[in-house]
Amino acid sequence: MGASGRLALFLGIVLSVWTLFHVYAFQRAFSIPAVARAVPMALRVGLFALLWLSYPLGRVLARSVPGTLARSVELFGAIWMGVLFLAFASLLAADLVTGFGRLWPKGAIPSRAVALAVAGVLSAFALVQAARGPRVVRHEVRVASLPGGRSELKIVQLTDLHLGTLLGERWLQSRVAEVNALSPDLIVVTGDLVDSEVGPVGPLAPSLRKLTAPLGVWGVTGNHEFYAGLDRCLAVYEAAGIRTLRDEWAEAAPGLVLTGVDDLTARRQLGVDGRTLDRAFAGVPEGAVVVHLSHSPLLVREAAFRGARLMLSGHTHGGQLWPFTYLSAIPYPFQAGRYEVGAMTLAVSRGTGTWGPPMRLFFRSEIVEVTLRT
Repeated sequence: MGASGRLALFLGIVLSVWTLFHVYAFQRAFSIPAVARAVPMALRVGLFALLWLSYPLGRVLARSVPGTLARSVELFGAIWMGVLFLAFASLLAADLVTGFGRLWPKGAIPSRAVALAVAGVLSAFALVQAARGPRVVRHEVRVASLPGGRSELKIVQLTDLHLGTLLGERWLQSRVAEVNALSPDLIVVTGDLVDSEVGPVGPLAPSLRKLTAPLGVWGVTGNHEFYAGLDRCLAVYEAAGIRTLRDEWAEAAPGLVLTGVDDLTARRQLGVDGRTLDRAFAGVPEGAVVVHLSHSPLLVREAAFRGARLMLSGHTHGGQLWPFTYLSAIPYPFQAGRYEVGAMTLAVSRGTGTWGPPMRLFFRSEIVEVTLRT
């Protein structure tokens, strides 16, 4: 199957799941007698169509006629996506726990009404959690030596910013100020800088160029760069002053090597593979401290085997909305936080921005700071 066929299959699966969630949530919600009496069938059908269309329509409008209306529709659809997921999860949990209502006390408030109320509370909490912005997550990694006889070197990671119509100039300027305030020696951007459209991101390059670090700003591509148009996204990286590593390595300073690969998830989805780590690590100087950049936390043990001392990844968002955490852990067992893999430390960020719903449940967005110490 070619790349276009794979992408069509992926979109078909996504839309099927989207439809299934709507059908289940609507059926369960309107099985509550009071709700069924209050909403006539014609209105239910119209509401179903409106909500089903909200996010896809918002994305189409954002691409074809960008503006306040398009952004409002997209934002509404994105929030509905999060609310729908939490409603689906809450209703399903209620059905399973109560034996589809059979074990629920007769005469009590219907279990599905309780589930919808829980979903509403969780949705409000998740919106607030995301609006709080990222927290700084700090790690310390011991290494044998550092350039110039230093005793420490600070790396700050941004990942999954998903810049576009929903996260724009003002949000980005706040993130840039937060990063620069940490006084990093080196900054890395590990993919998904762009959400789905390159157009709104190009004008943000001057703000991105304000990221400053003595050893530079480095990056790798994420899966969304492939979806949005790789060449155009790479041009944005270049305009933003981000040196992008594509299955290659470079010395950030004598004795400190950065290796980086194009996103492994997108390669798998689009049928683009090859011996990516072989190329990225080929000829790395012996004795150098190697920091490996990979948007997706895949081929982790292989990177450790090739001598990486630190690996920085993102992509998973830590599940973003619990309990989606459990589903995203299936393809990405290294989902969020710090892991020790052989002699290598892996730090997987929950992401600096959000994808889809501007919501996070139980865990905030992150800016990751790693201090290398001798």
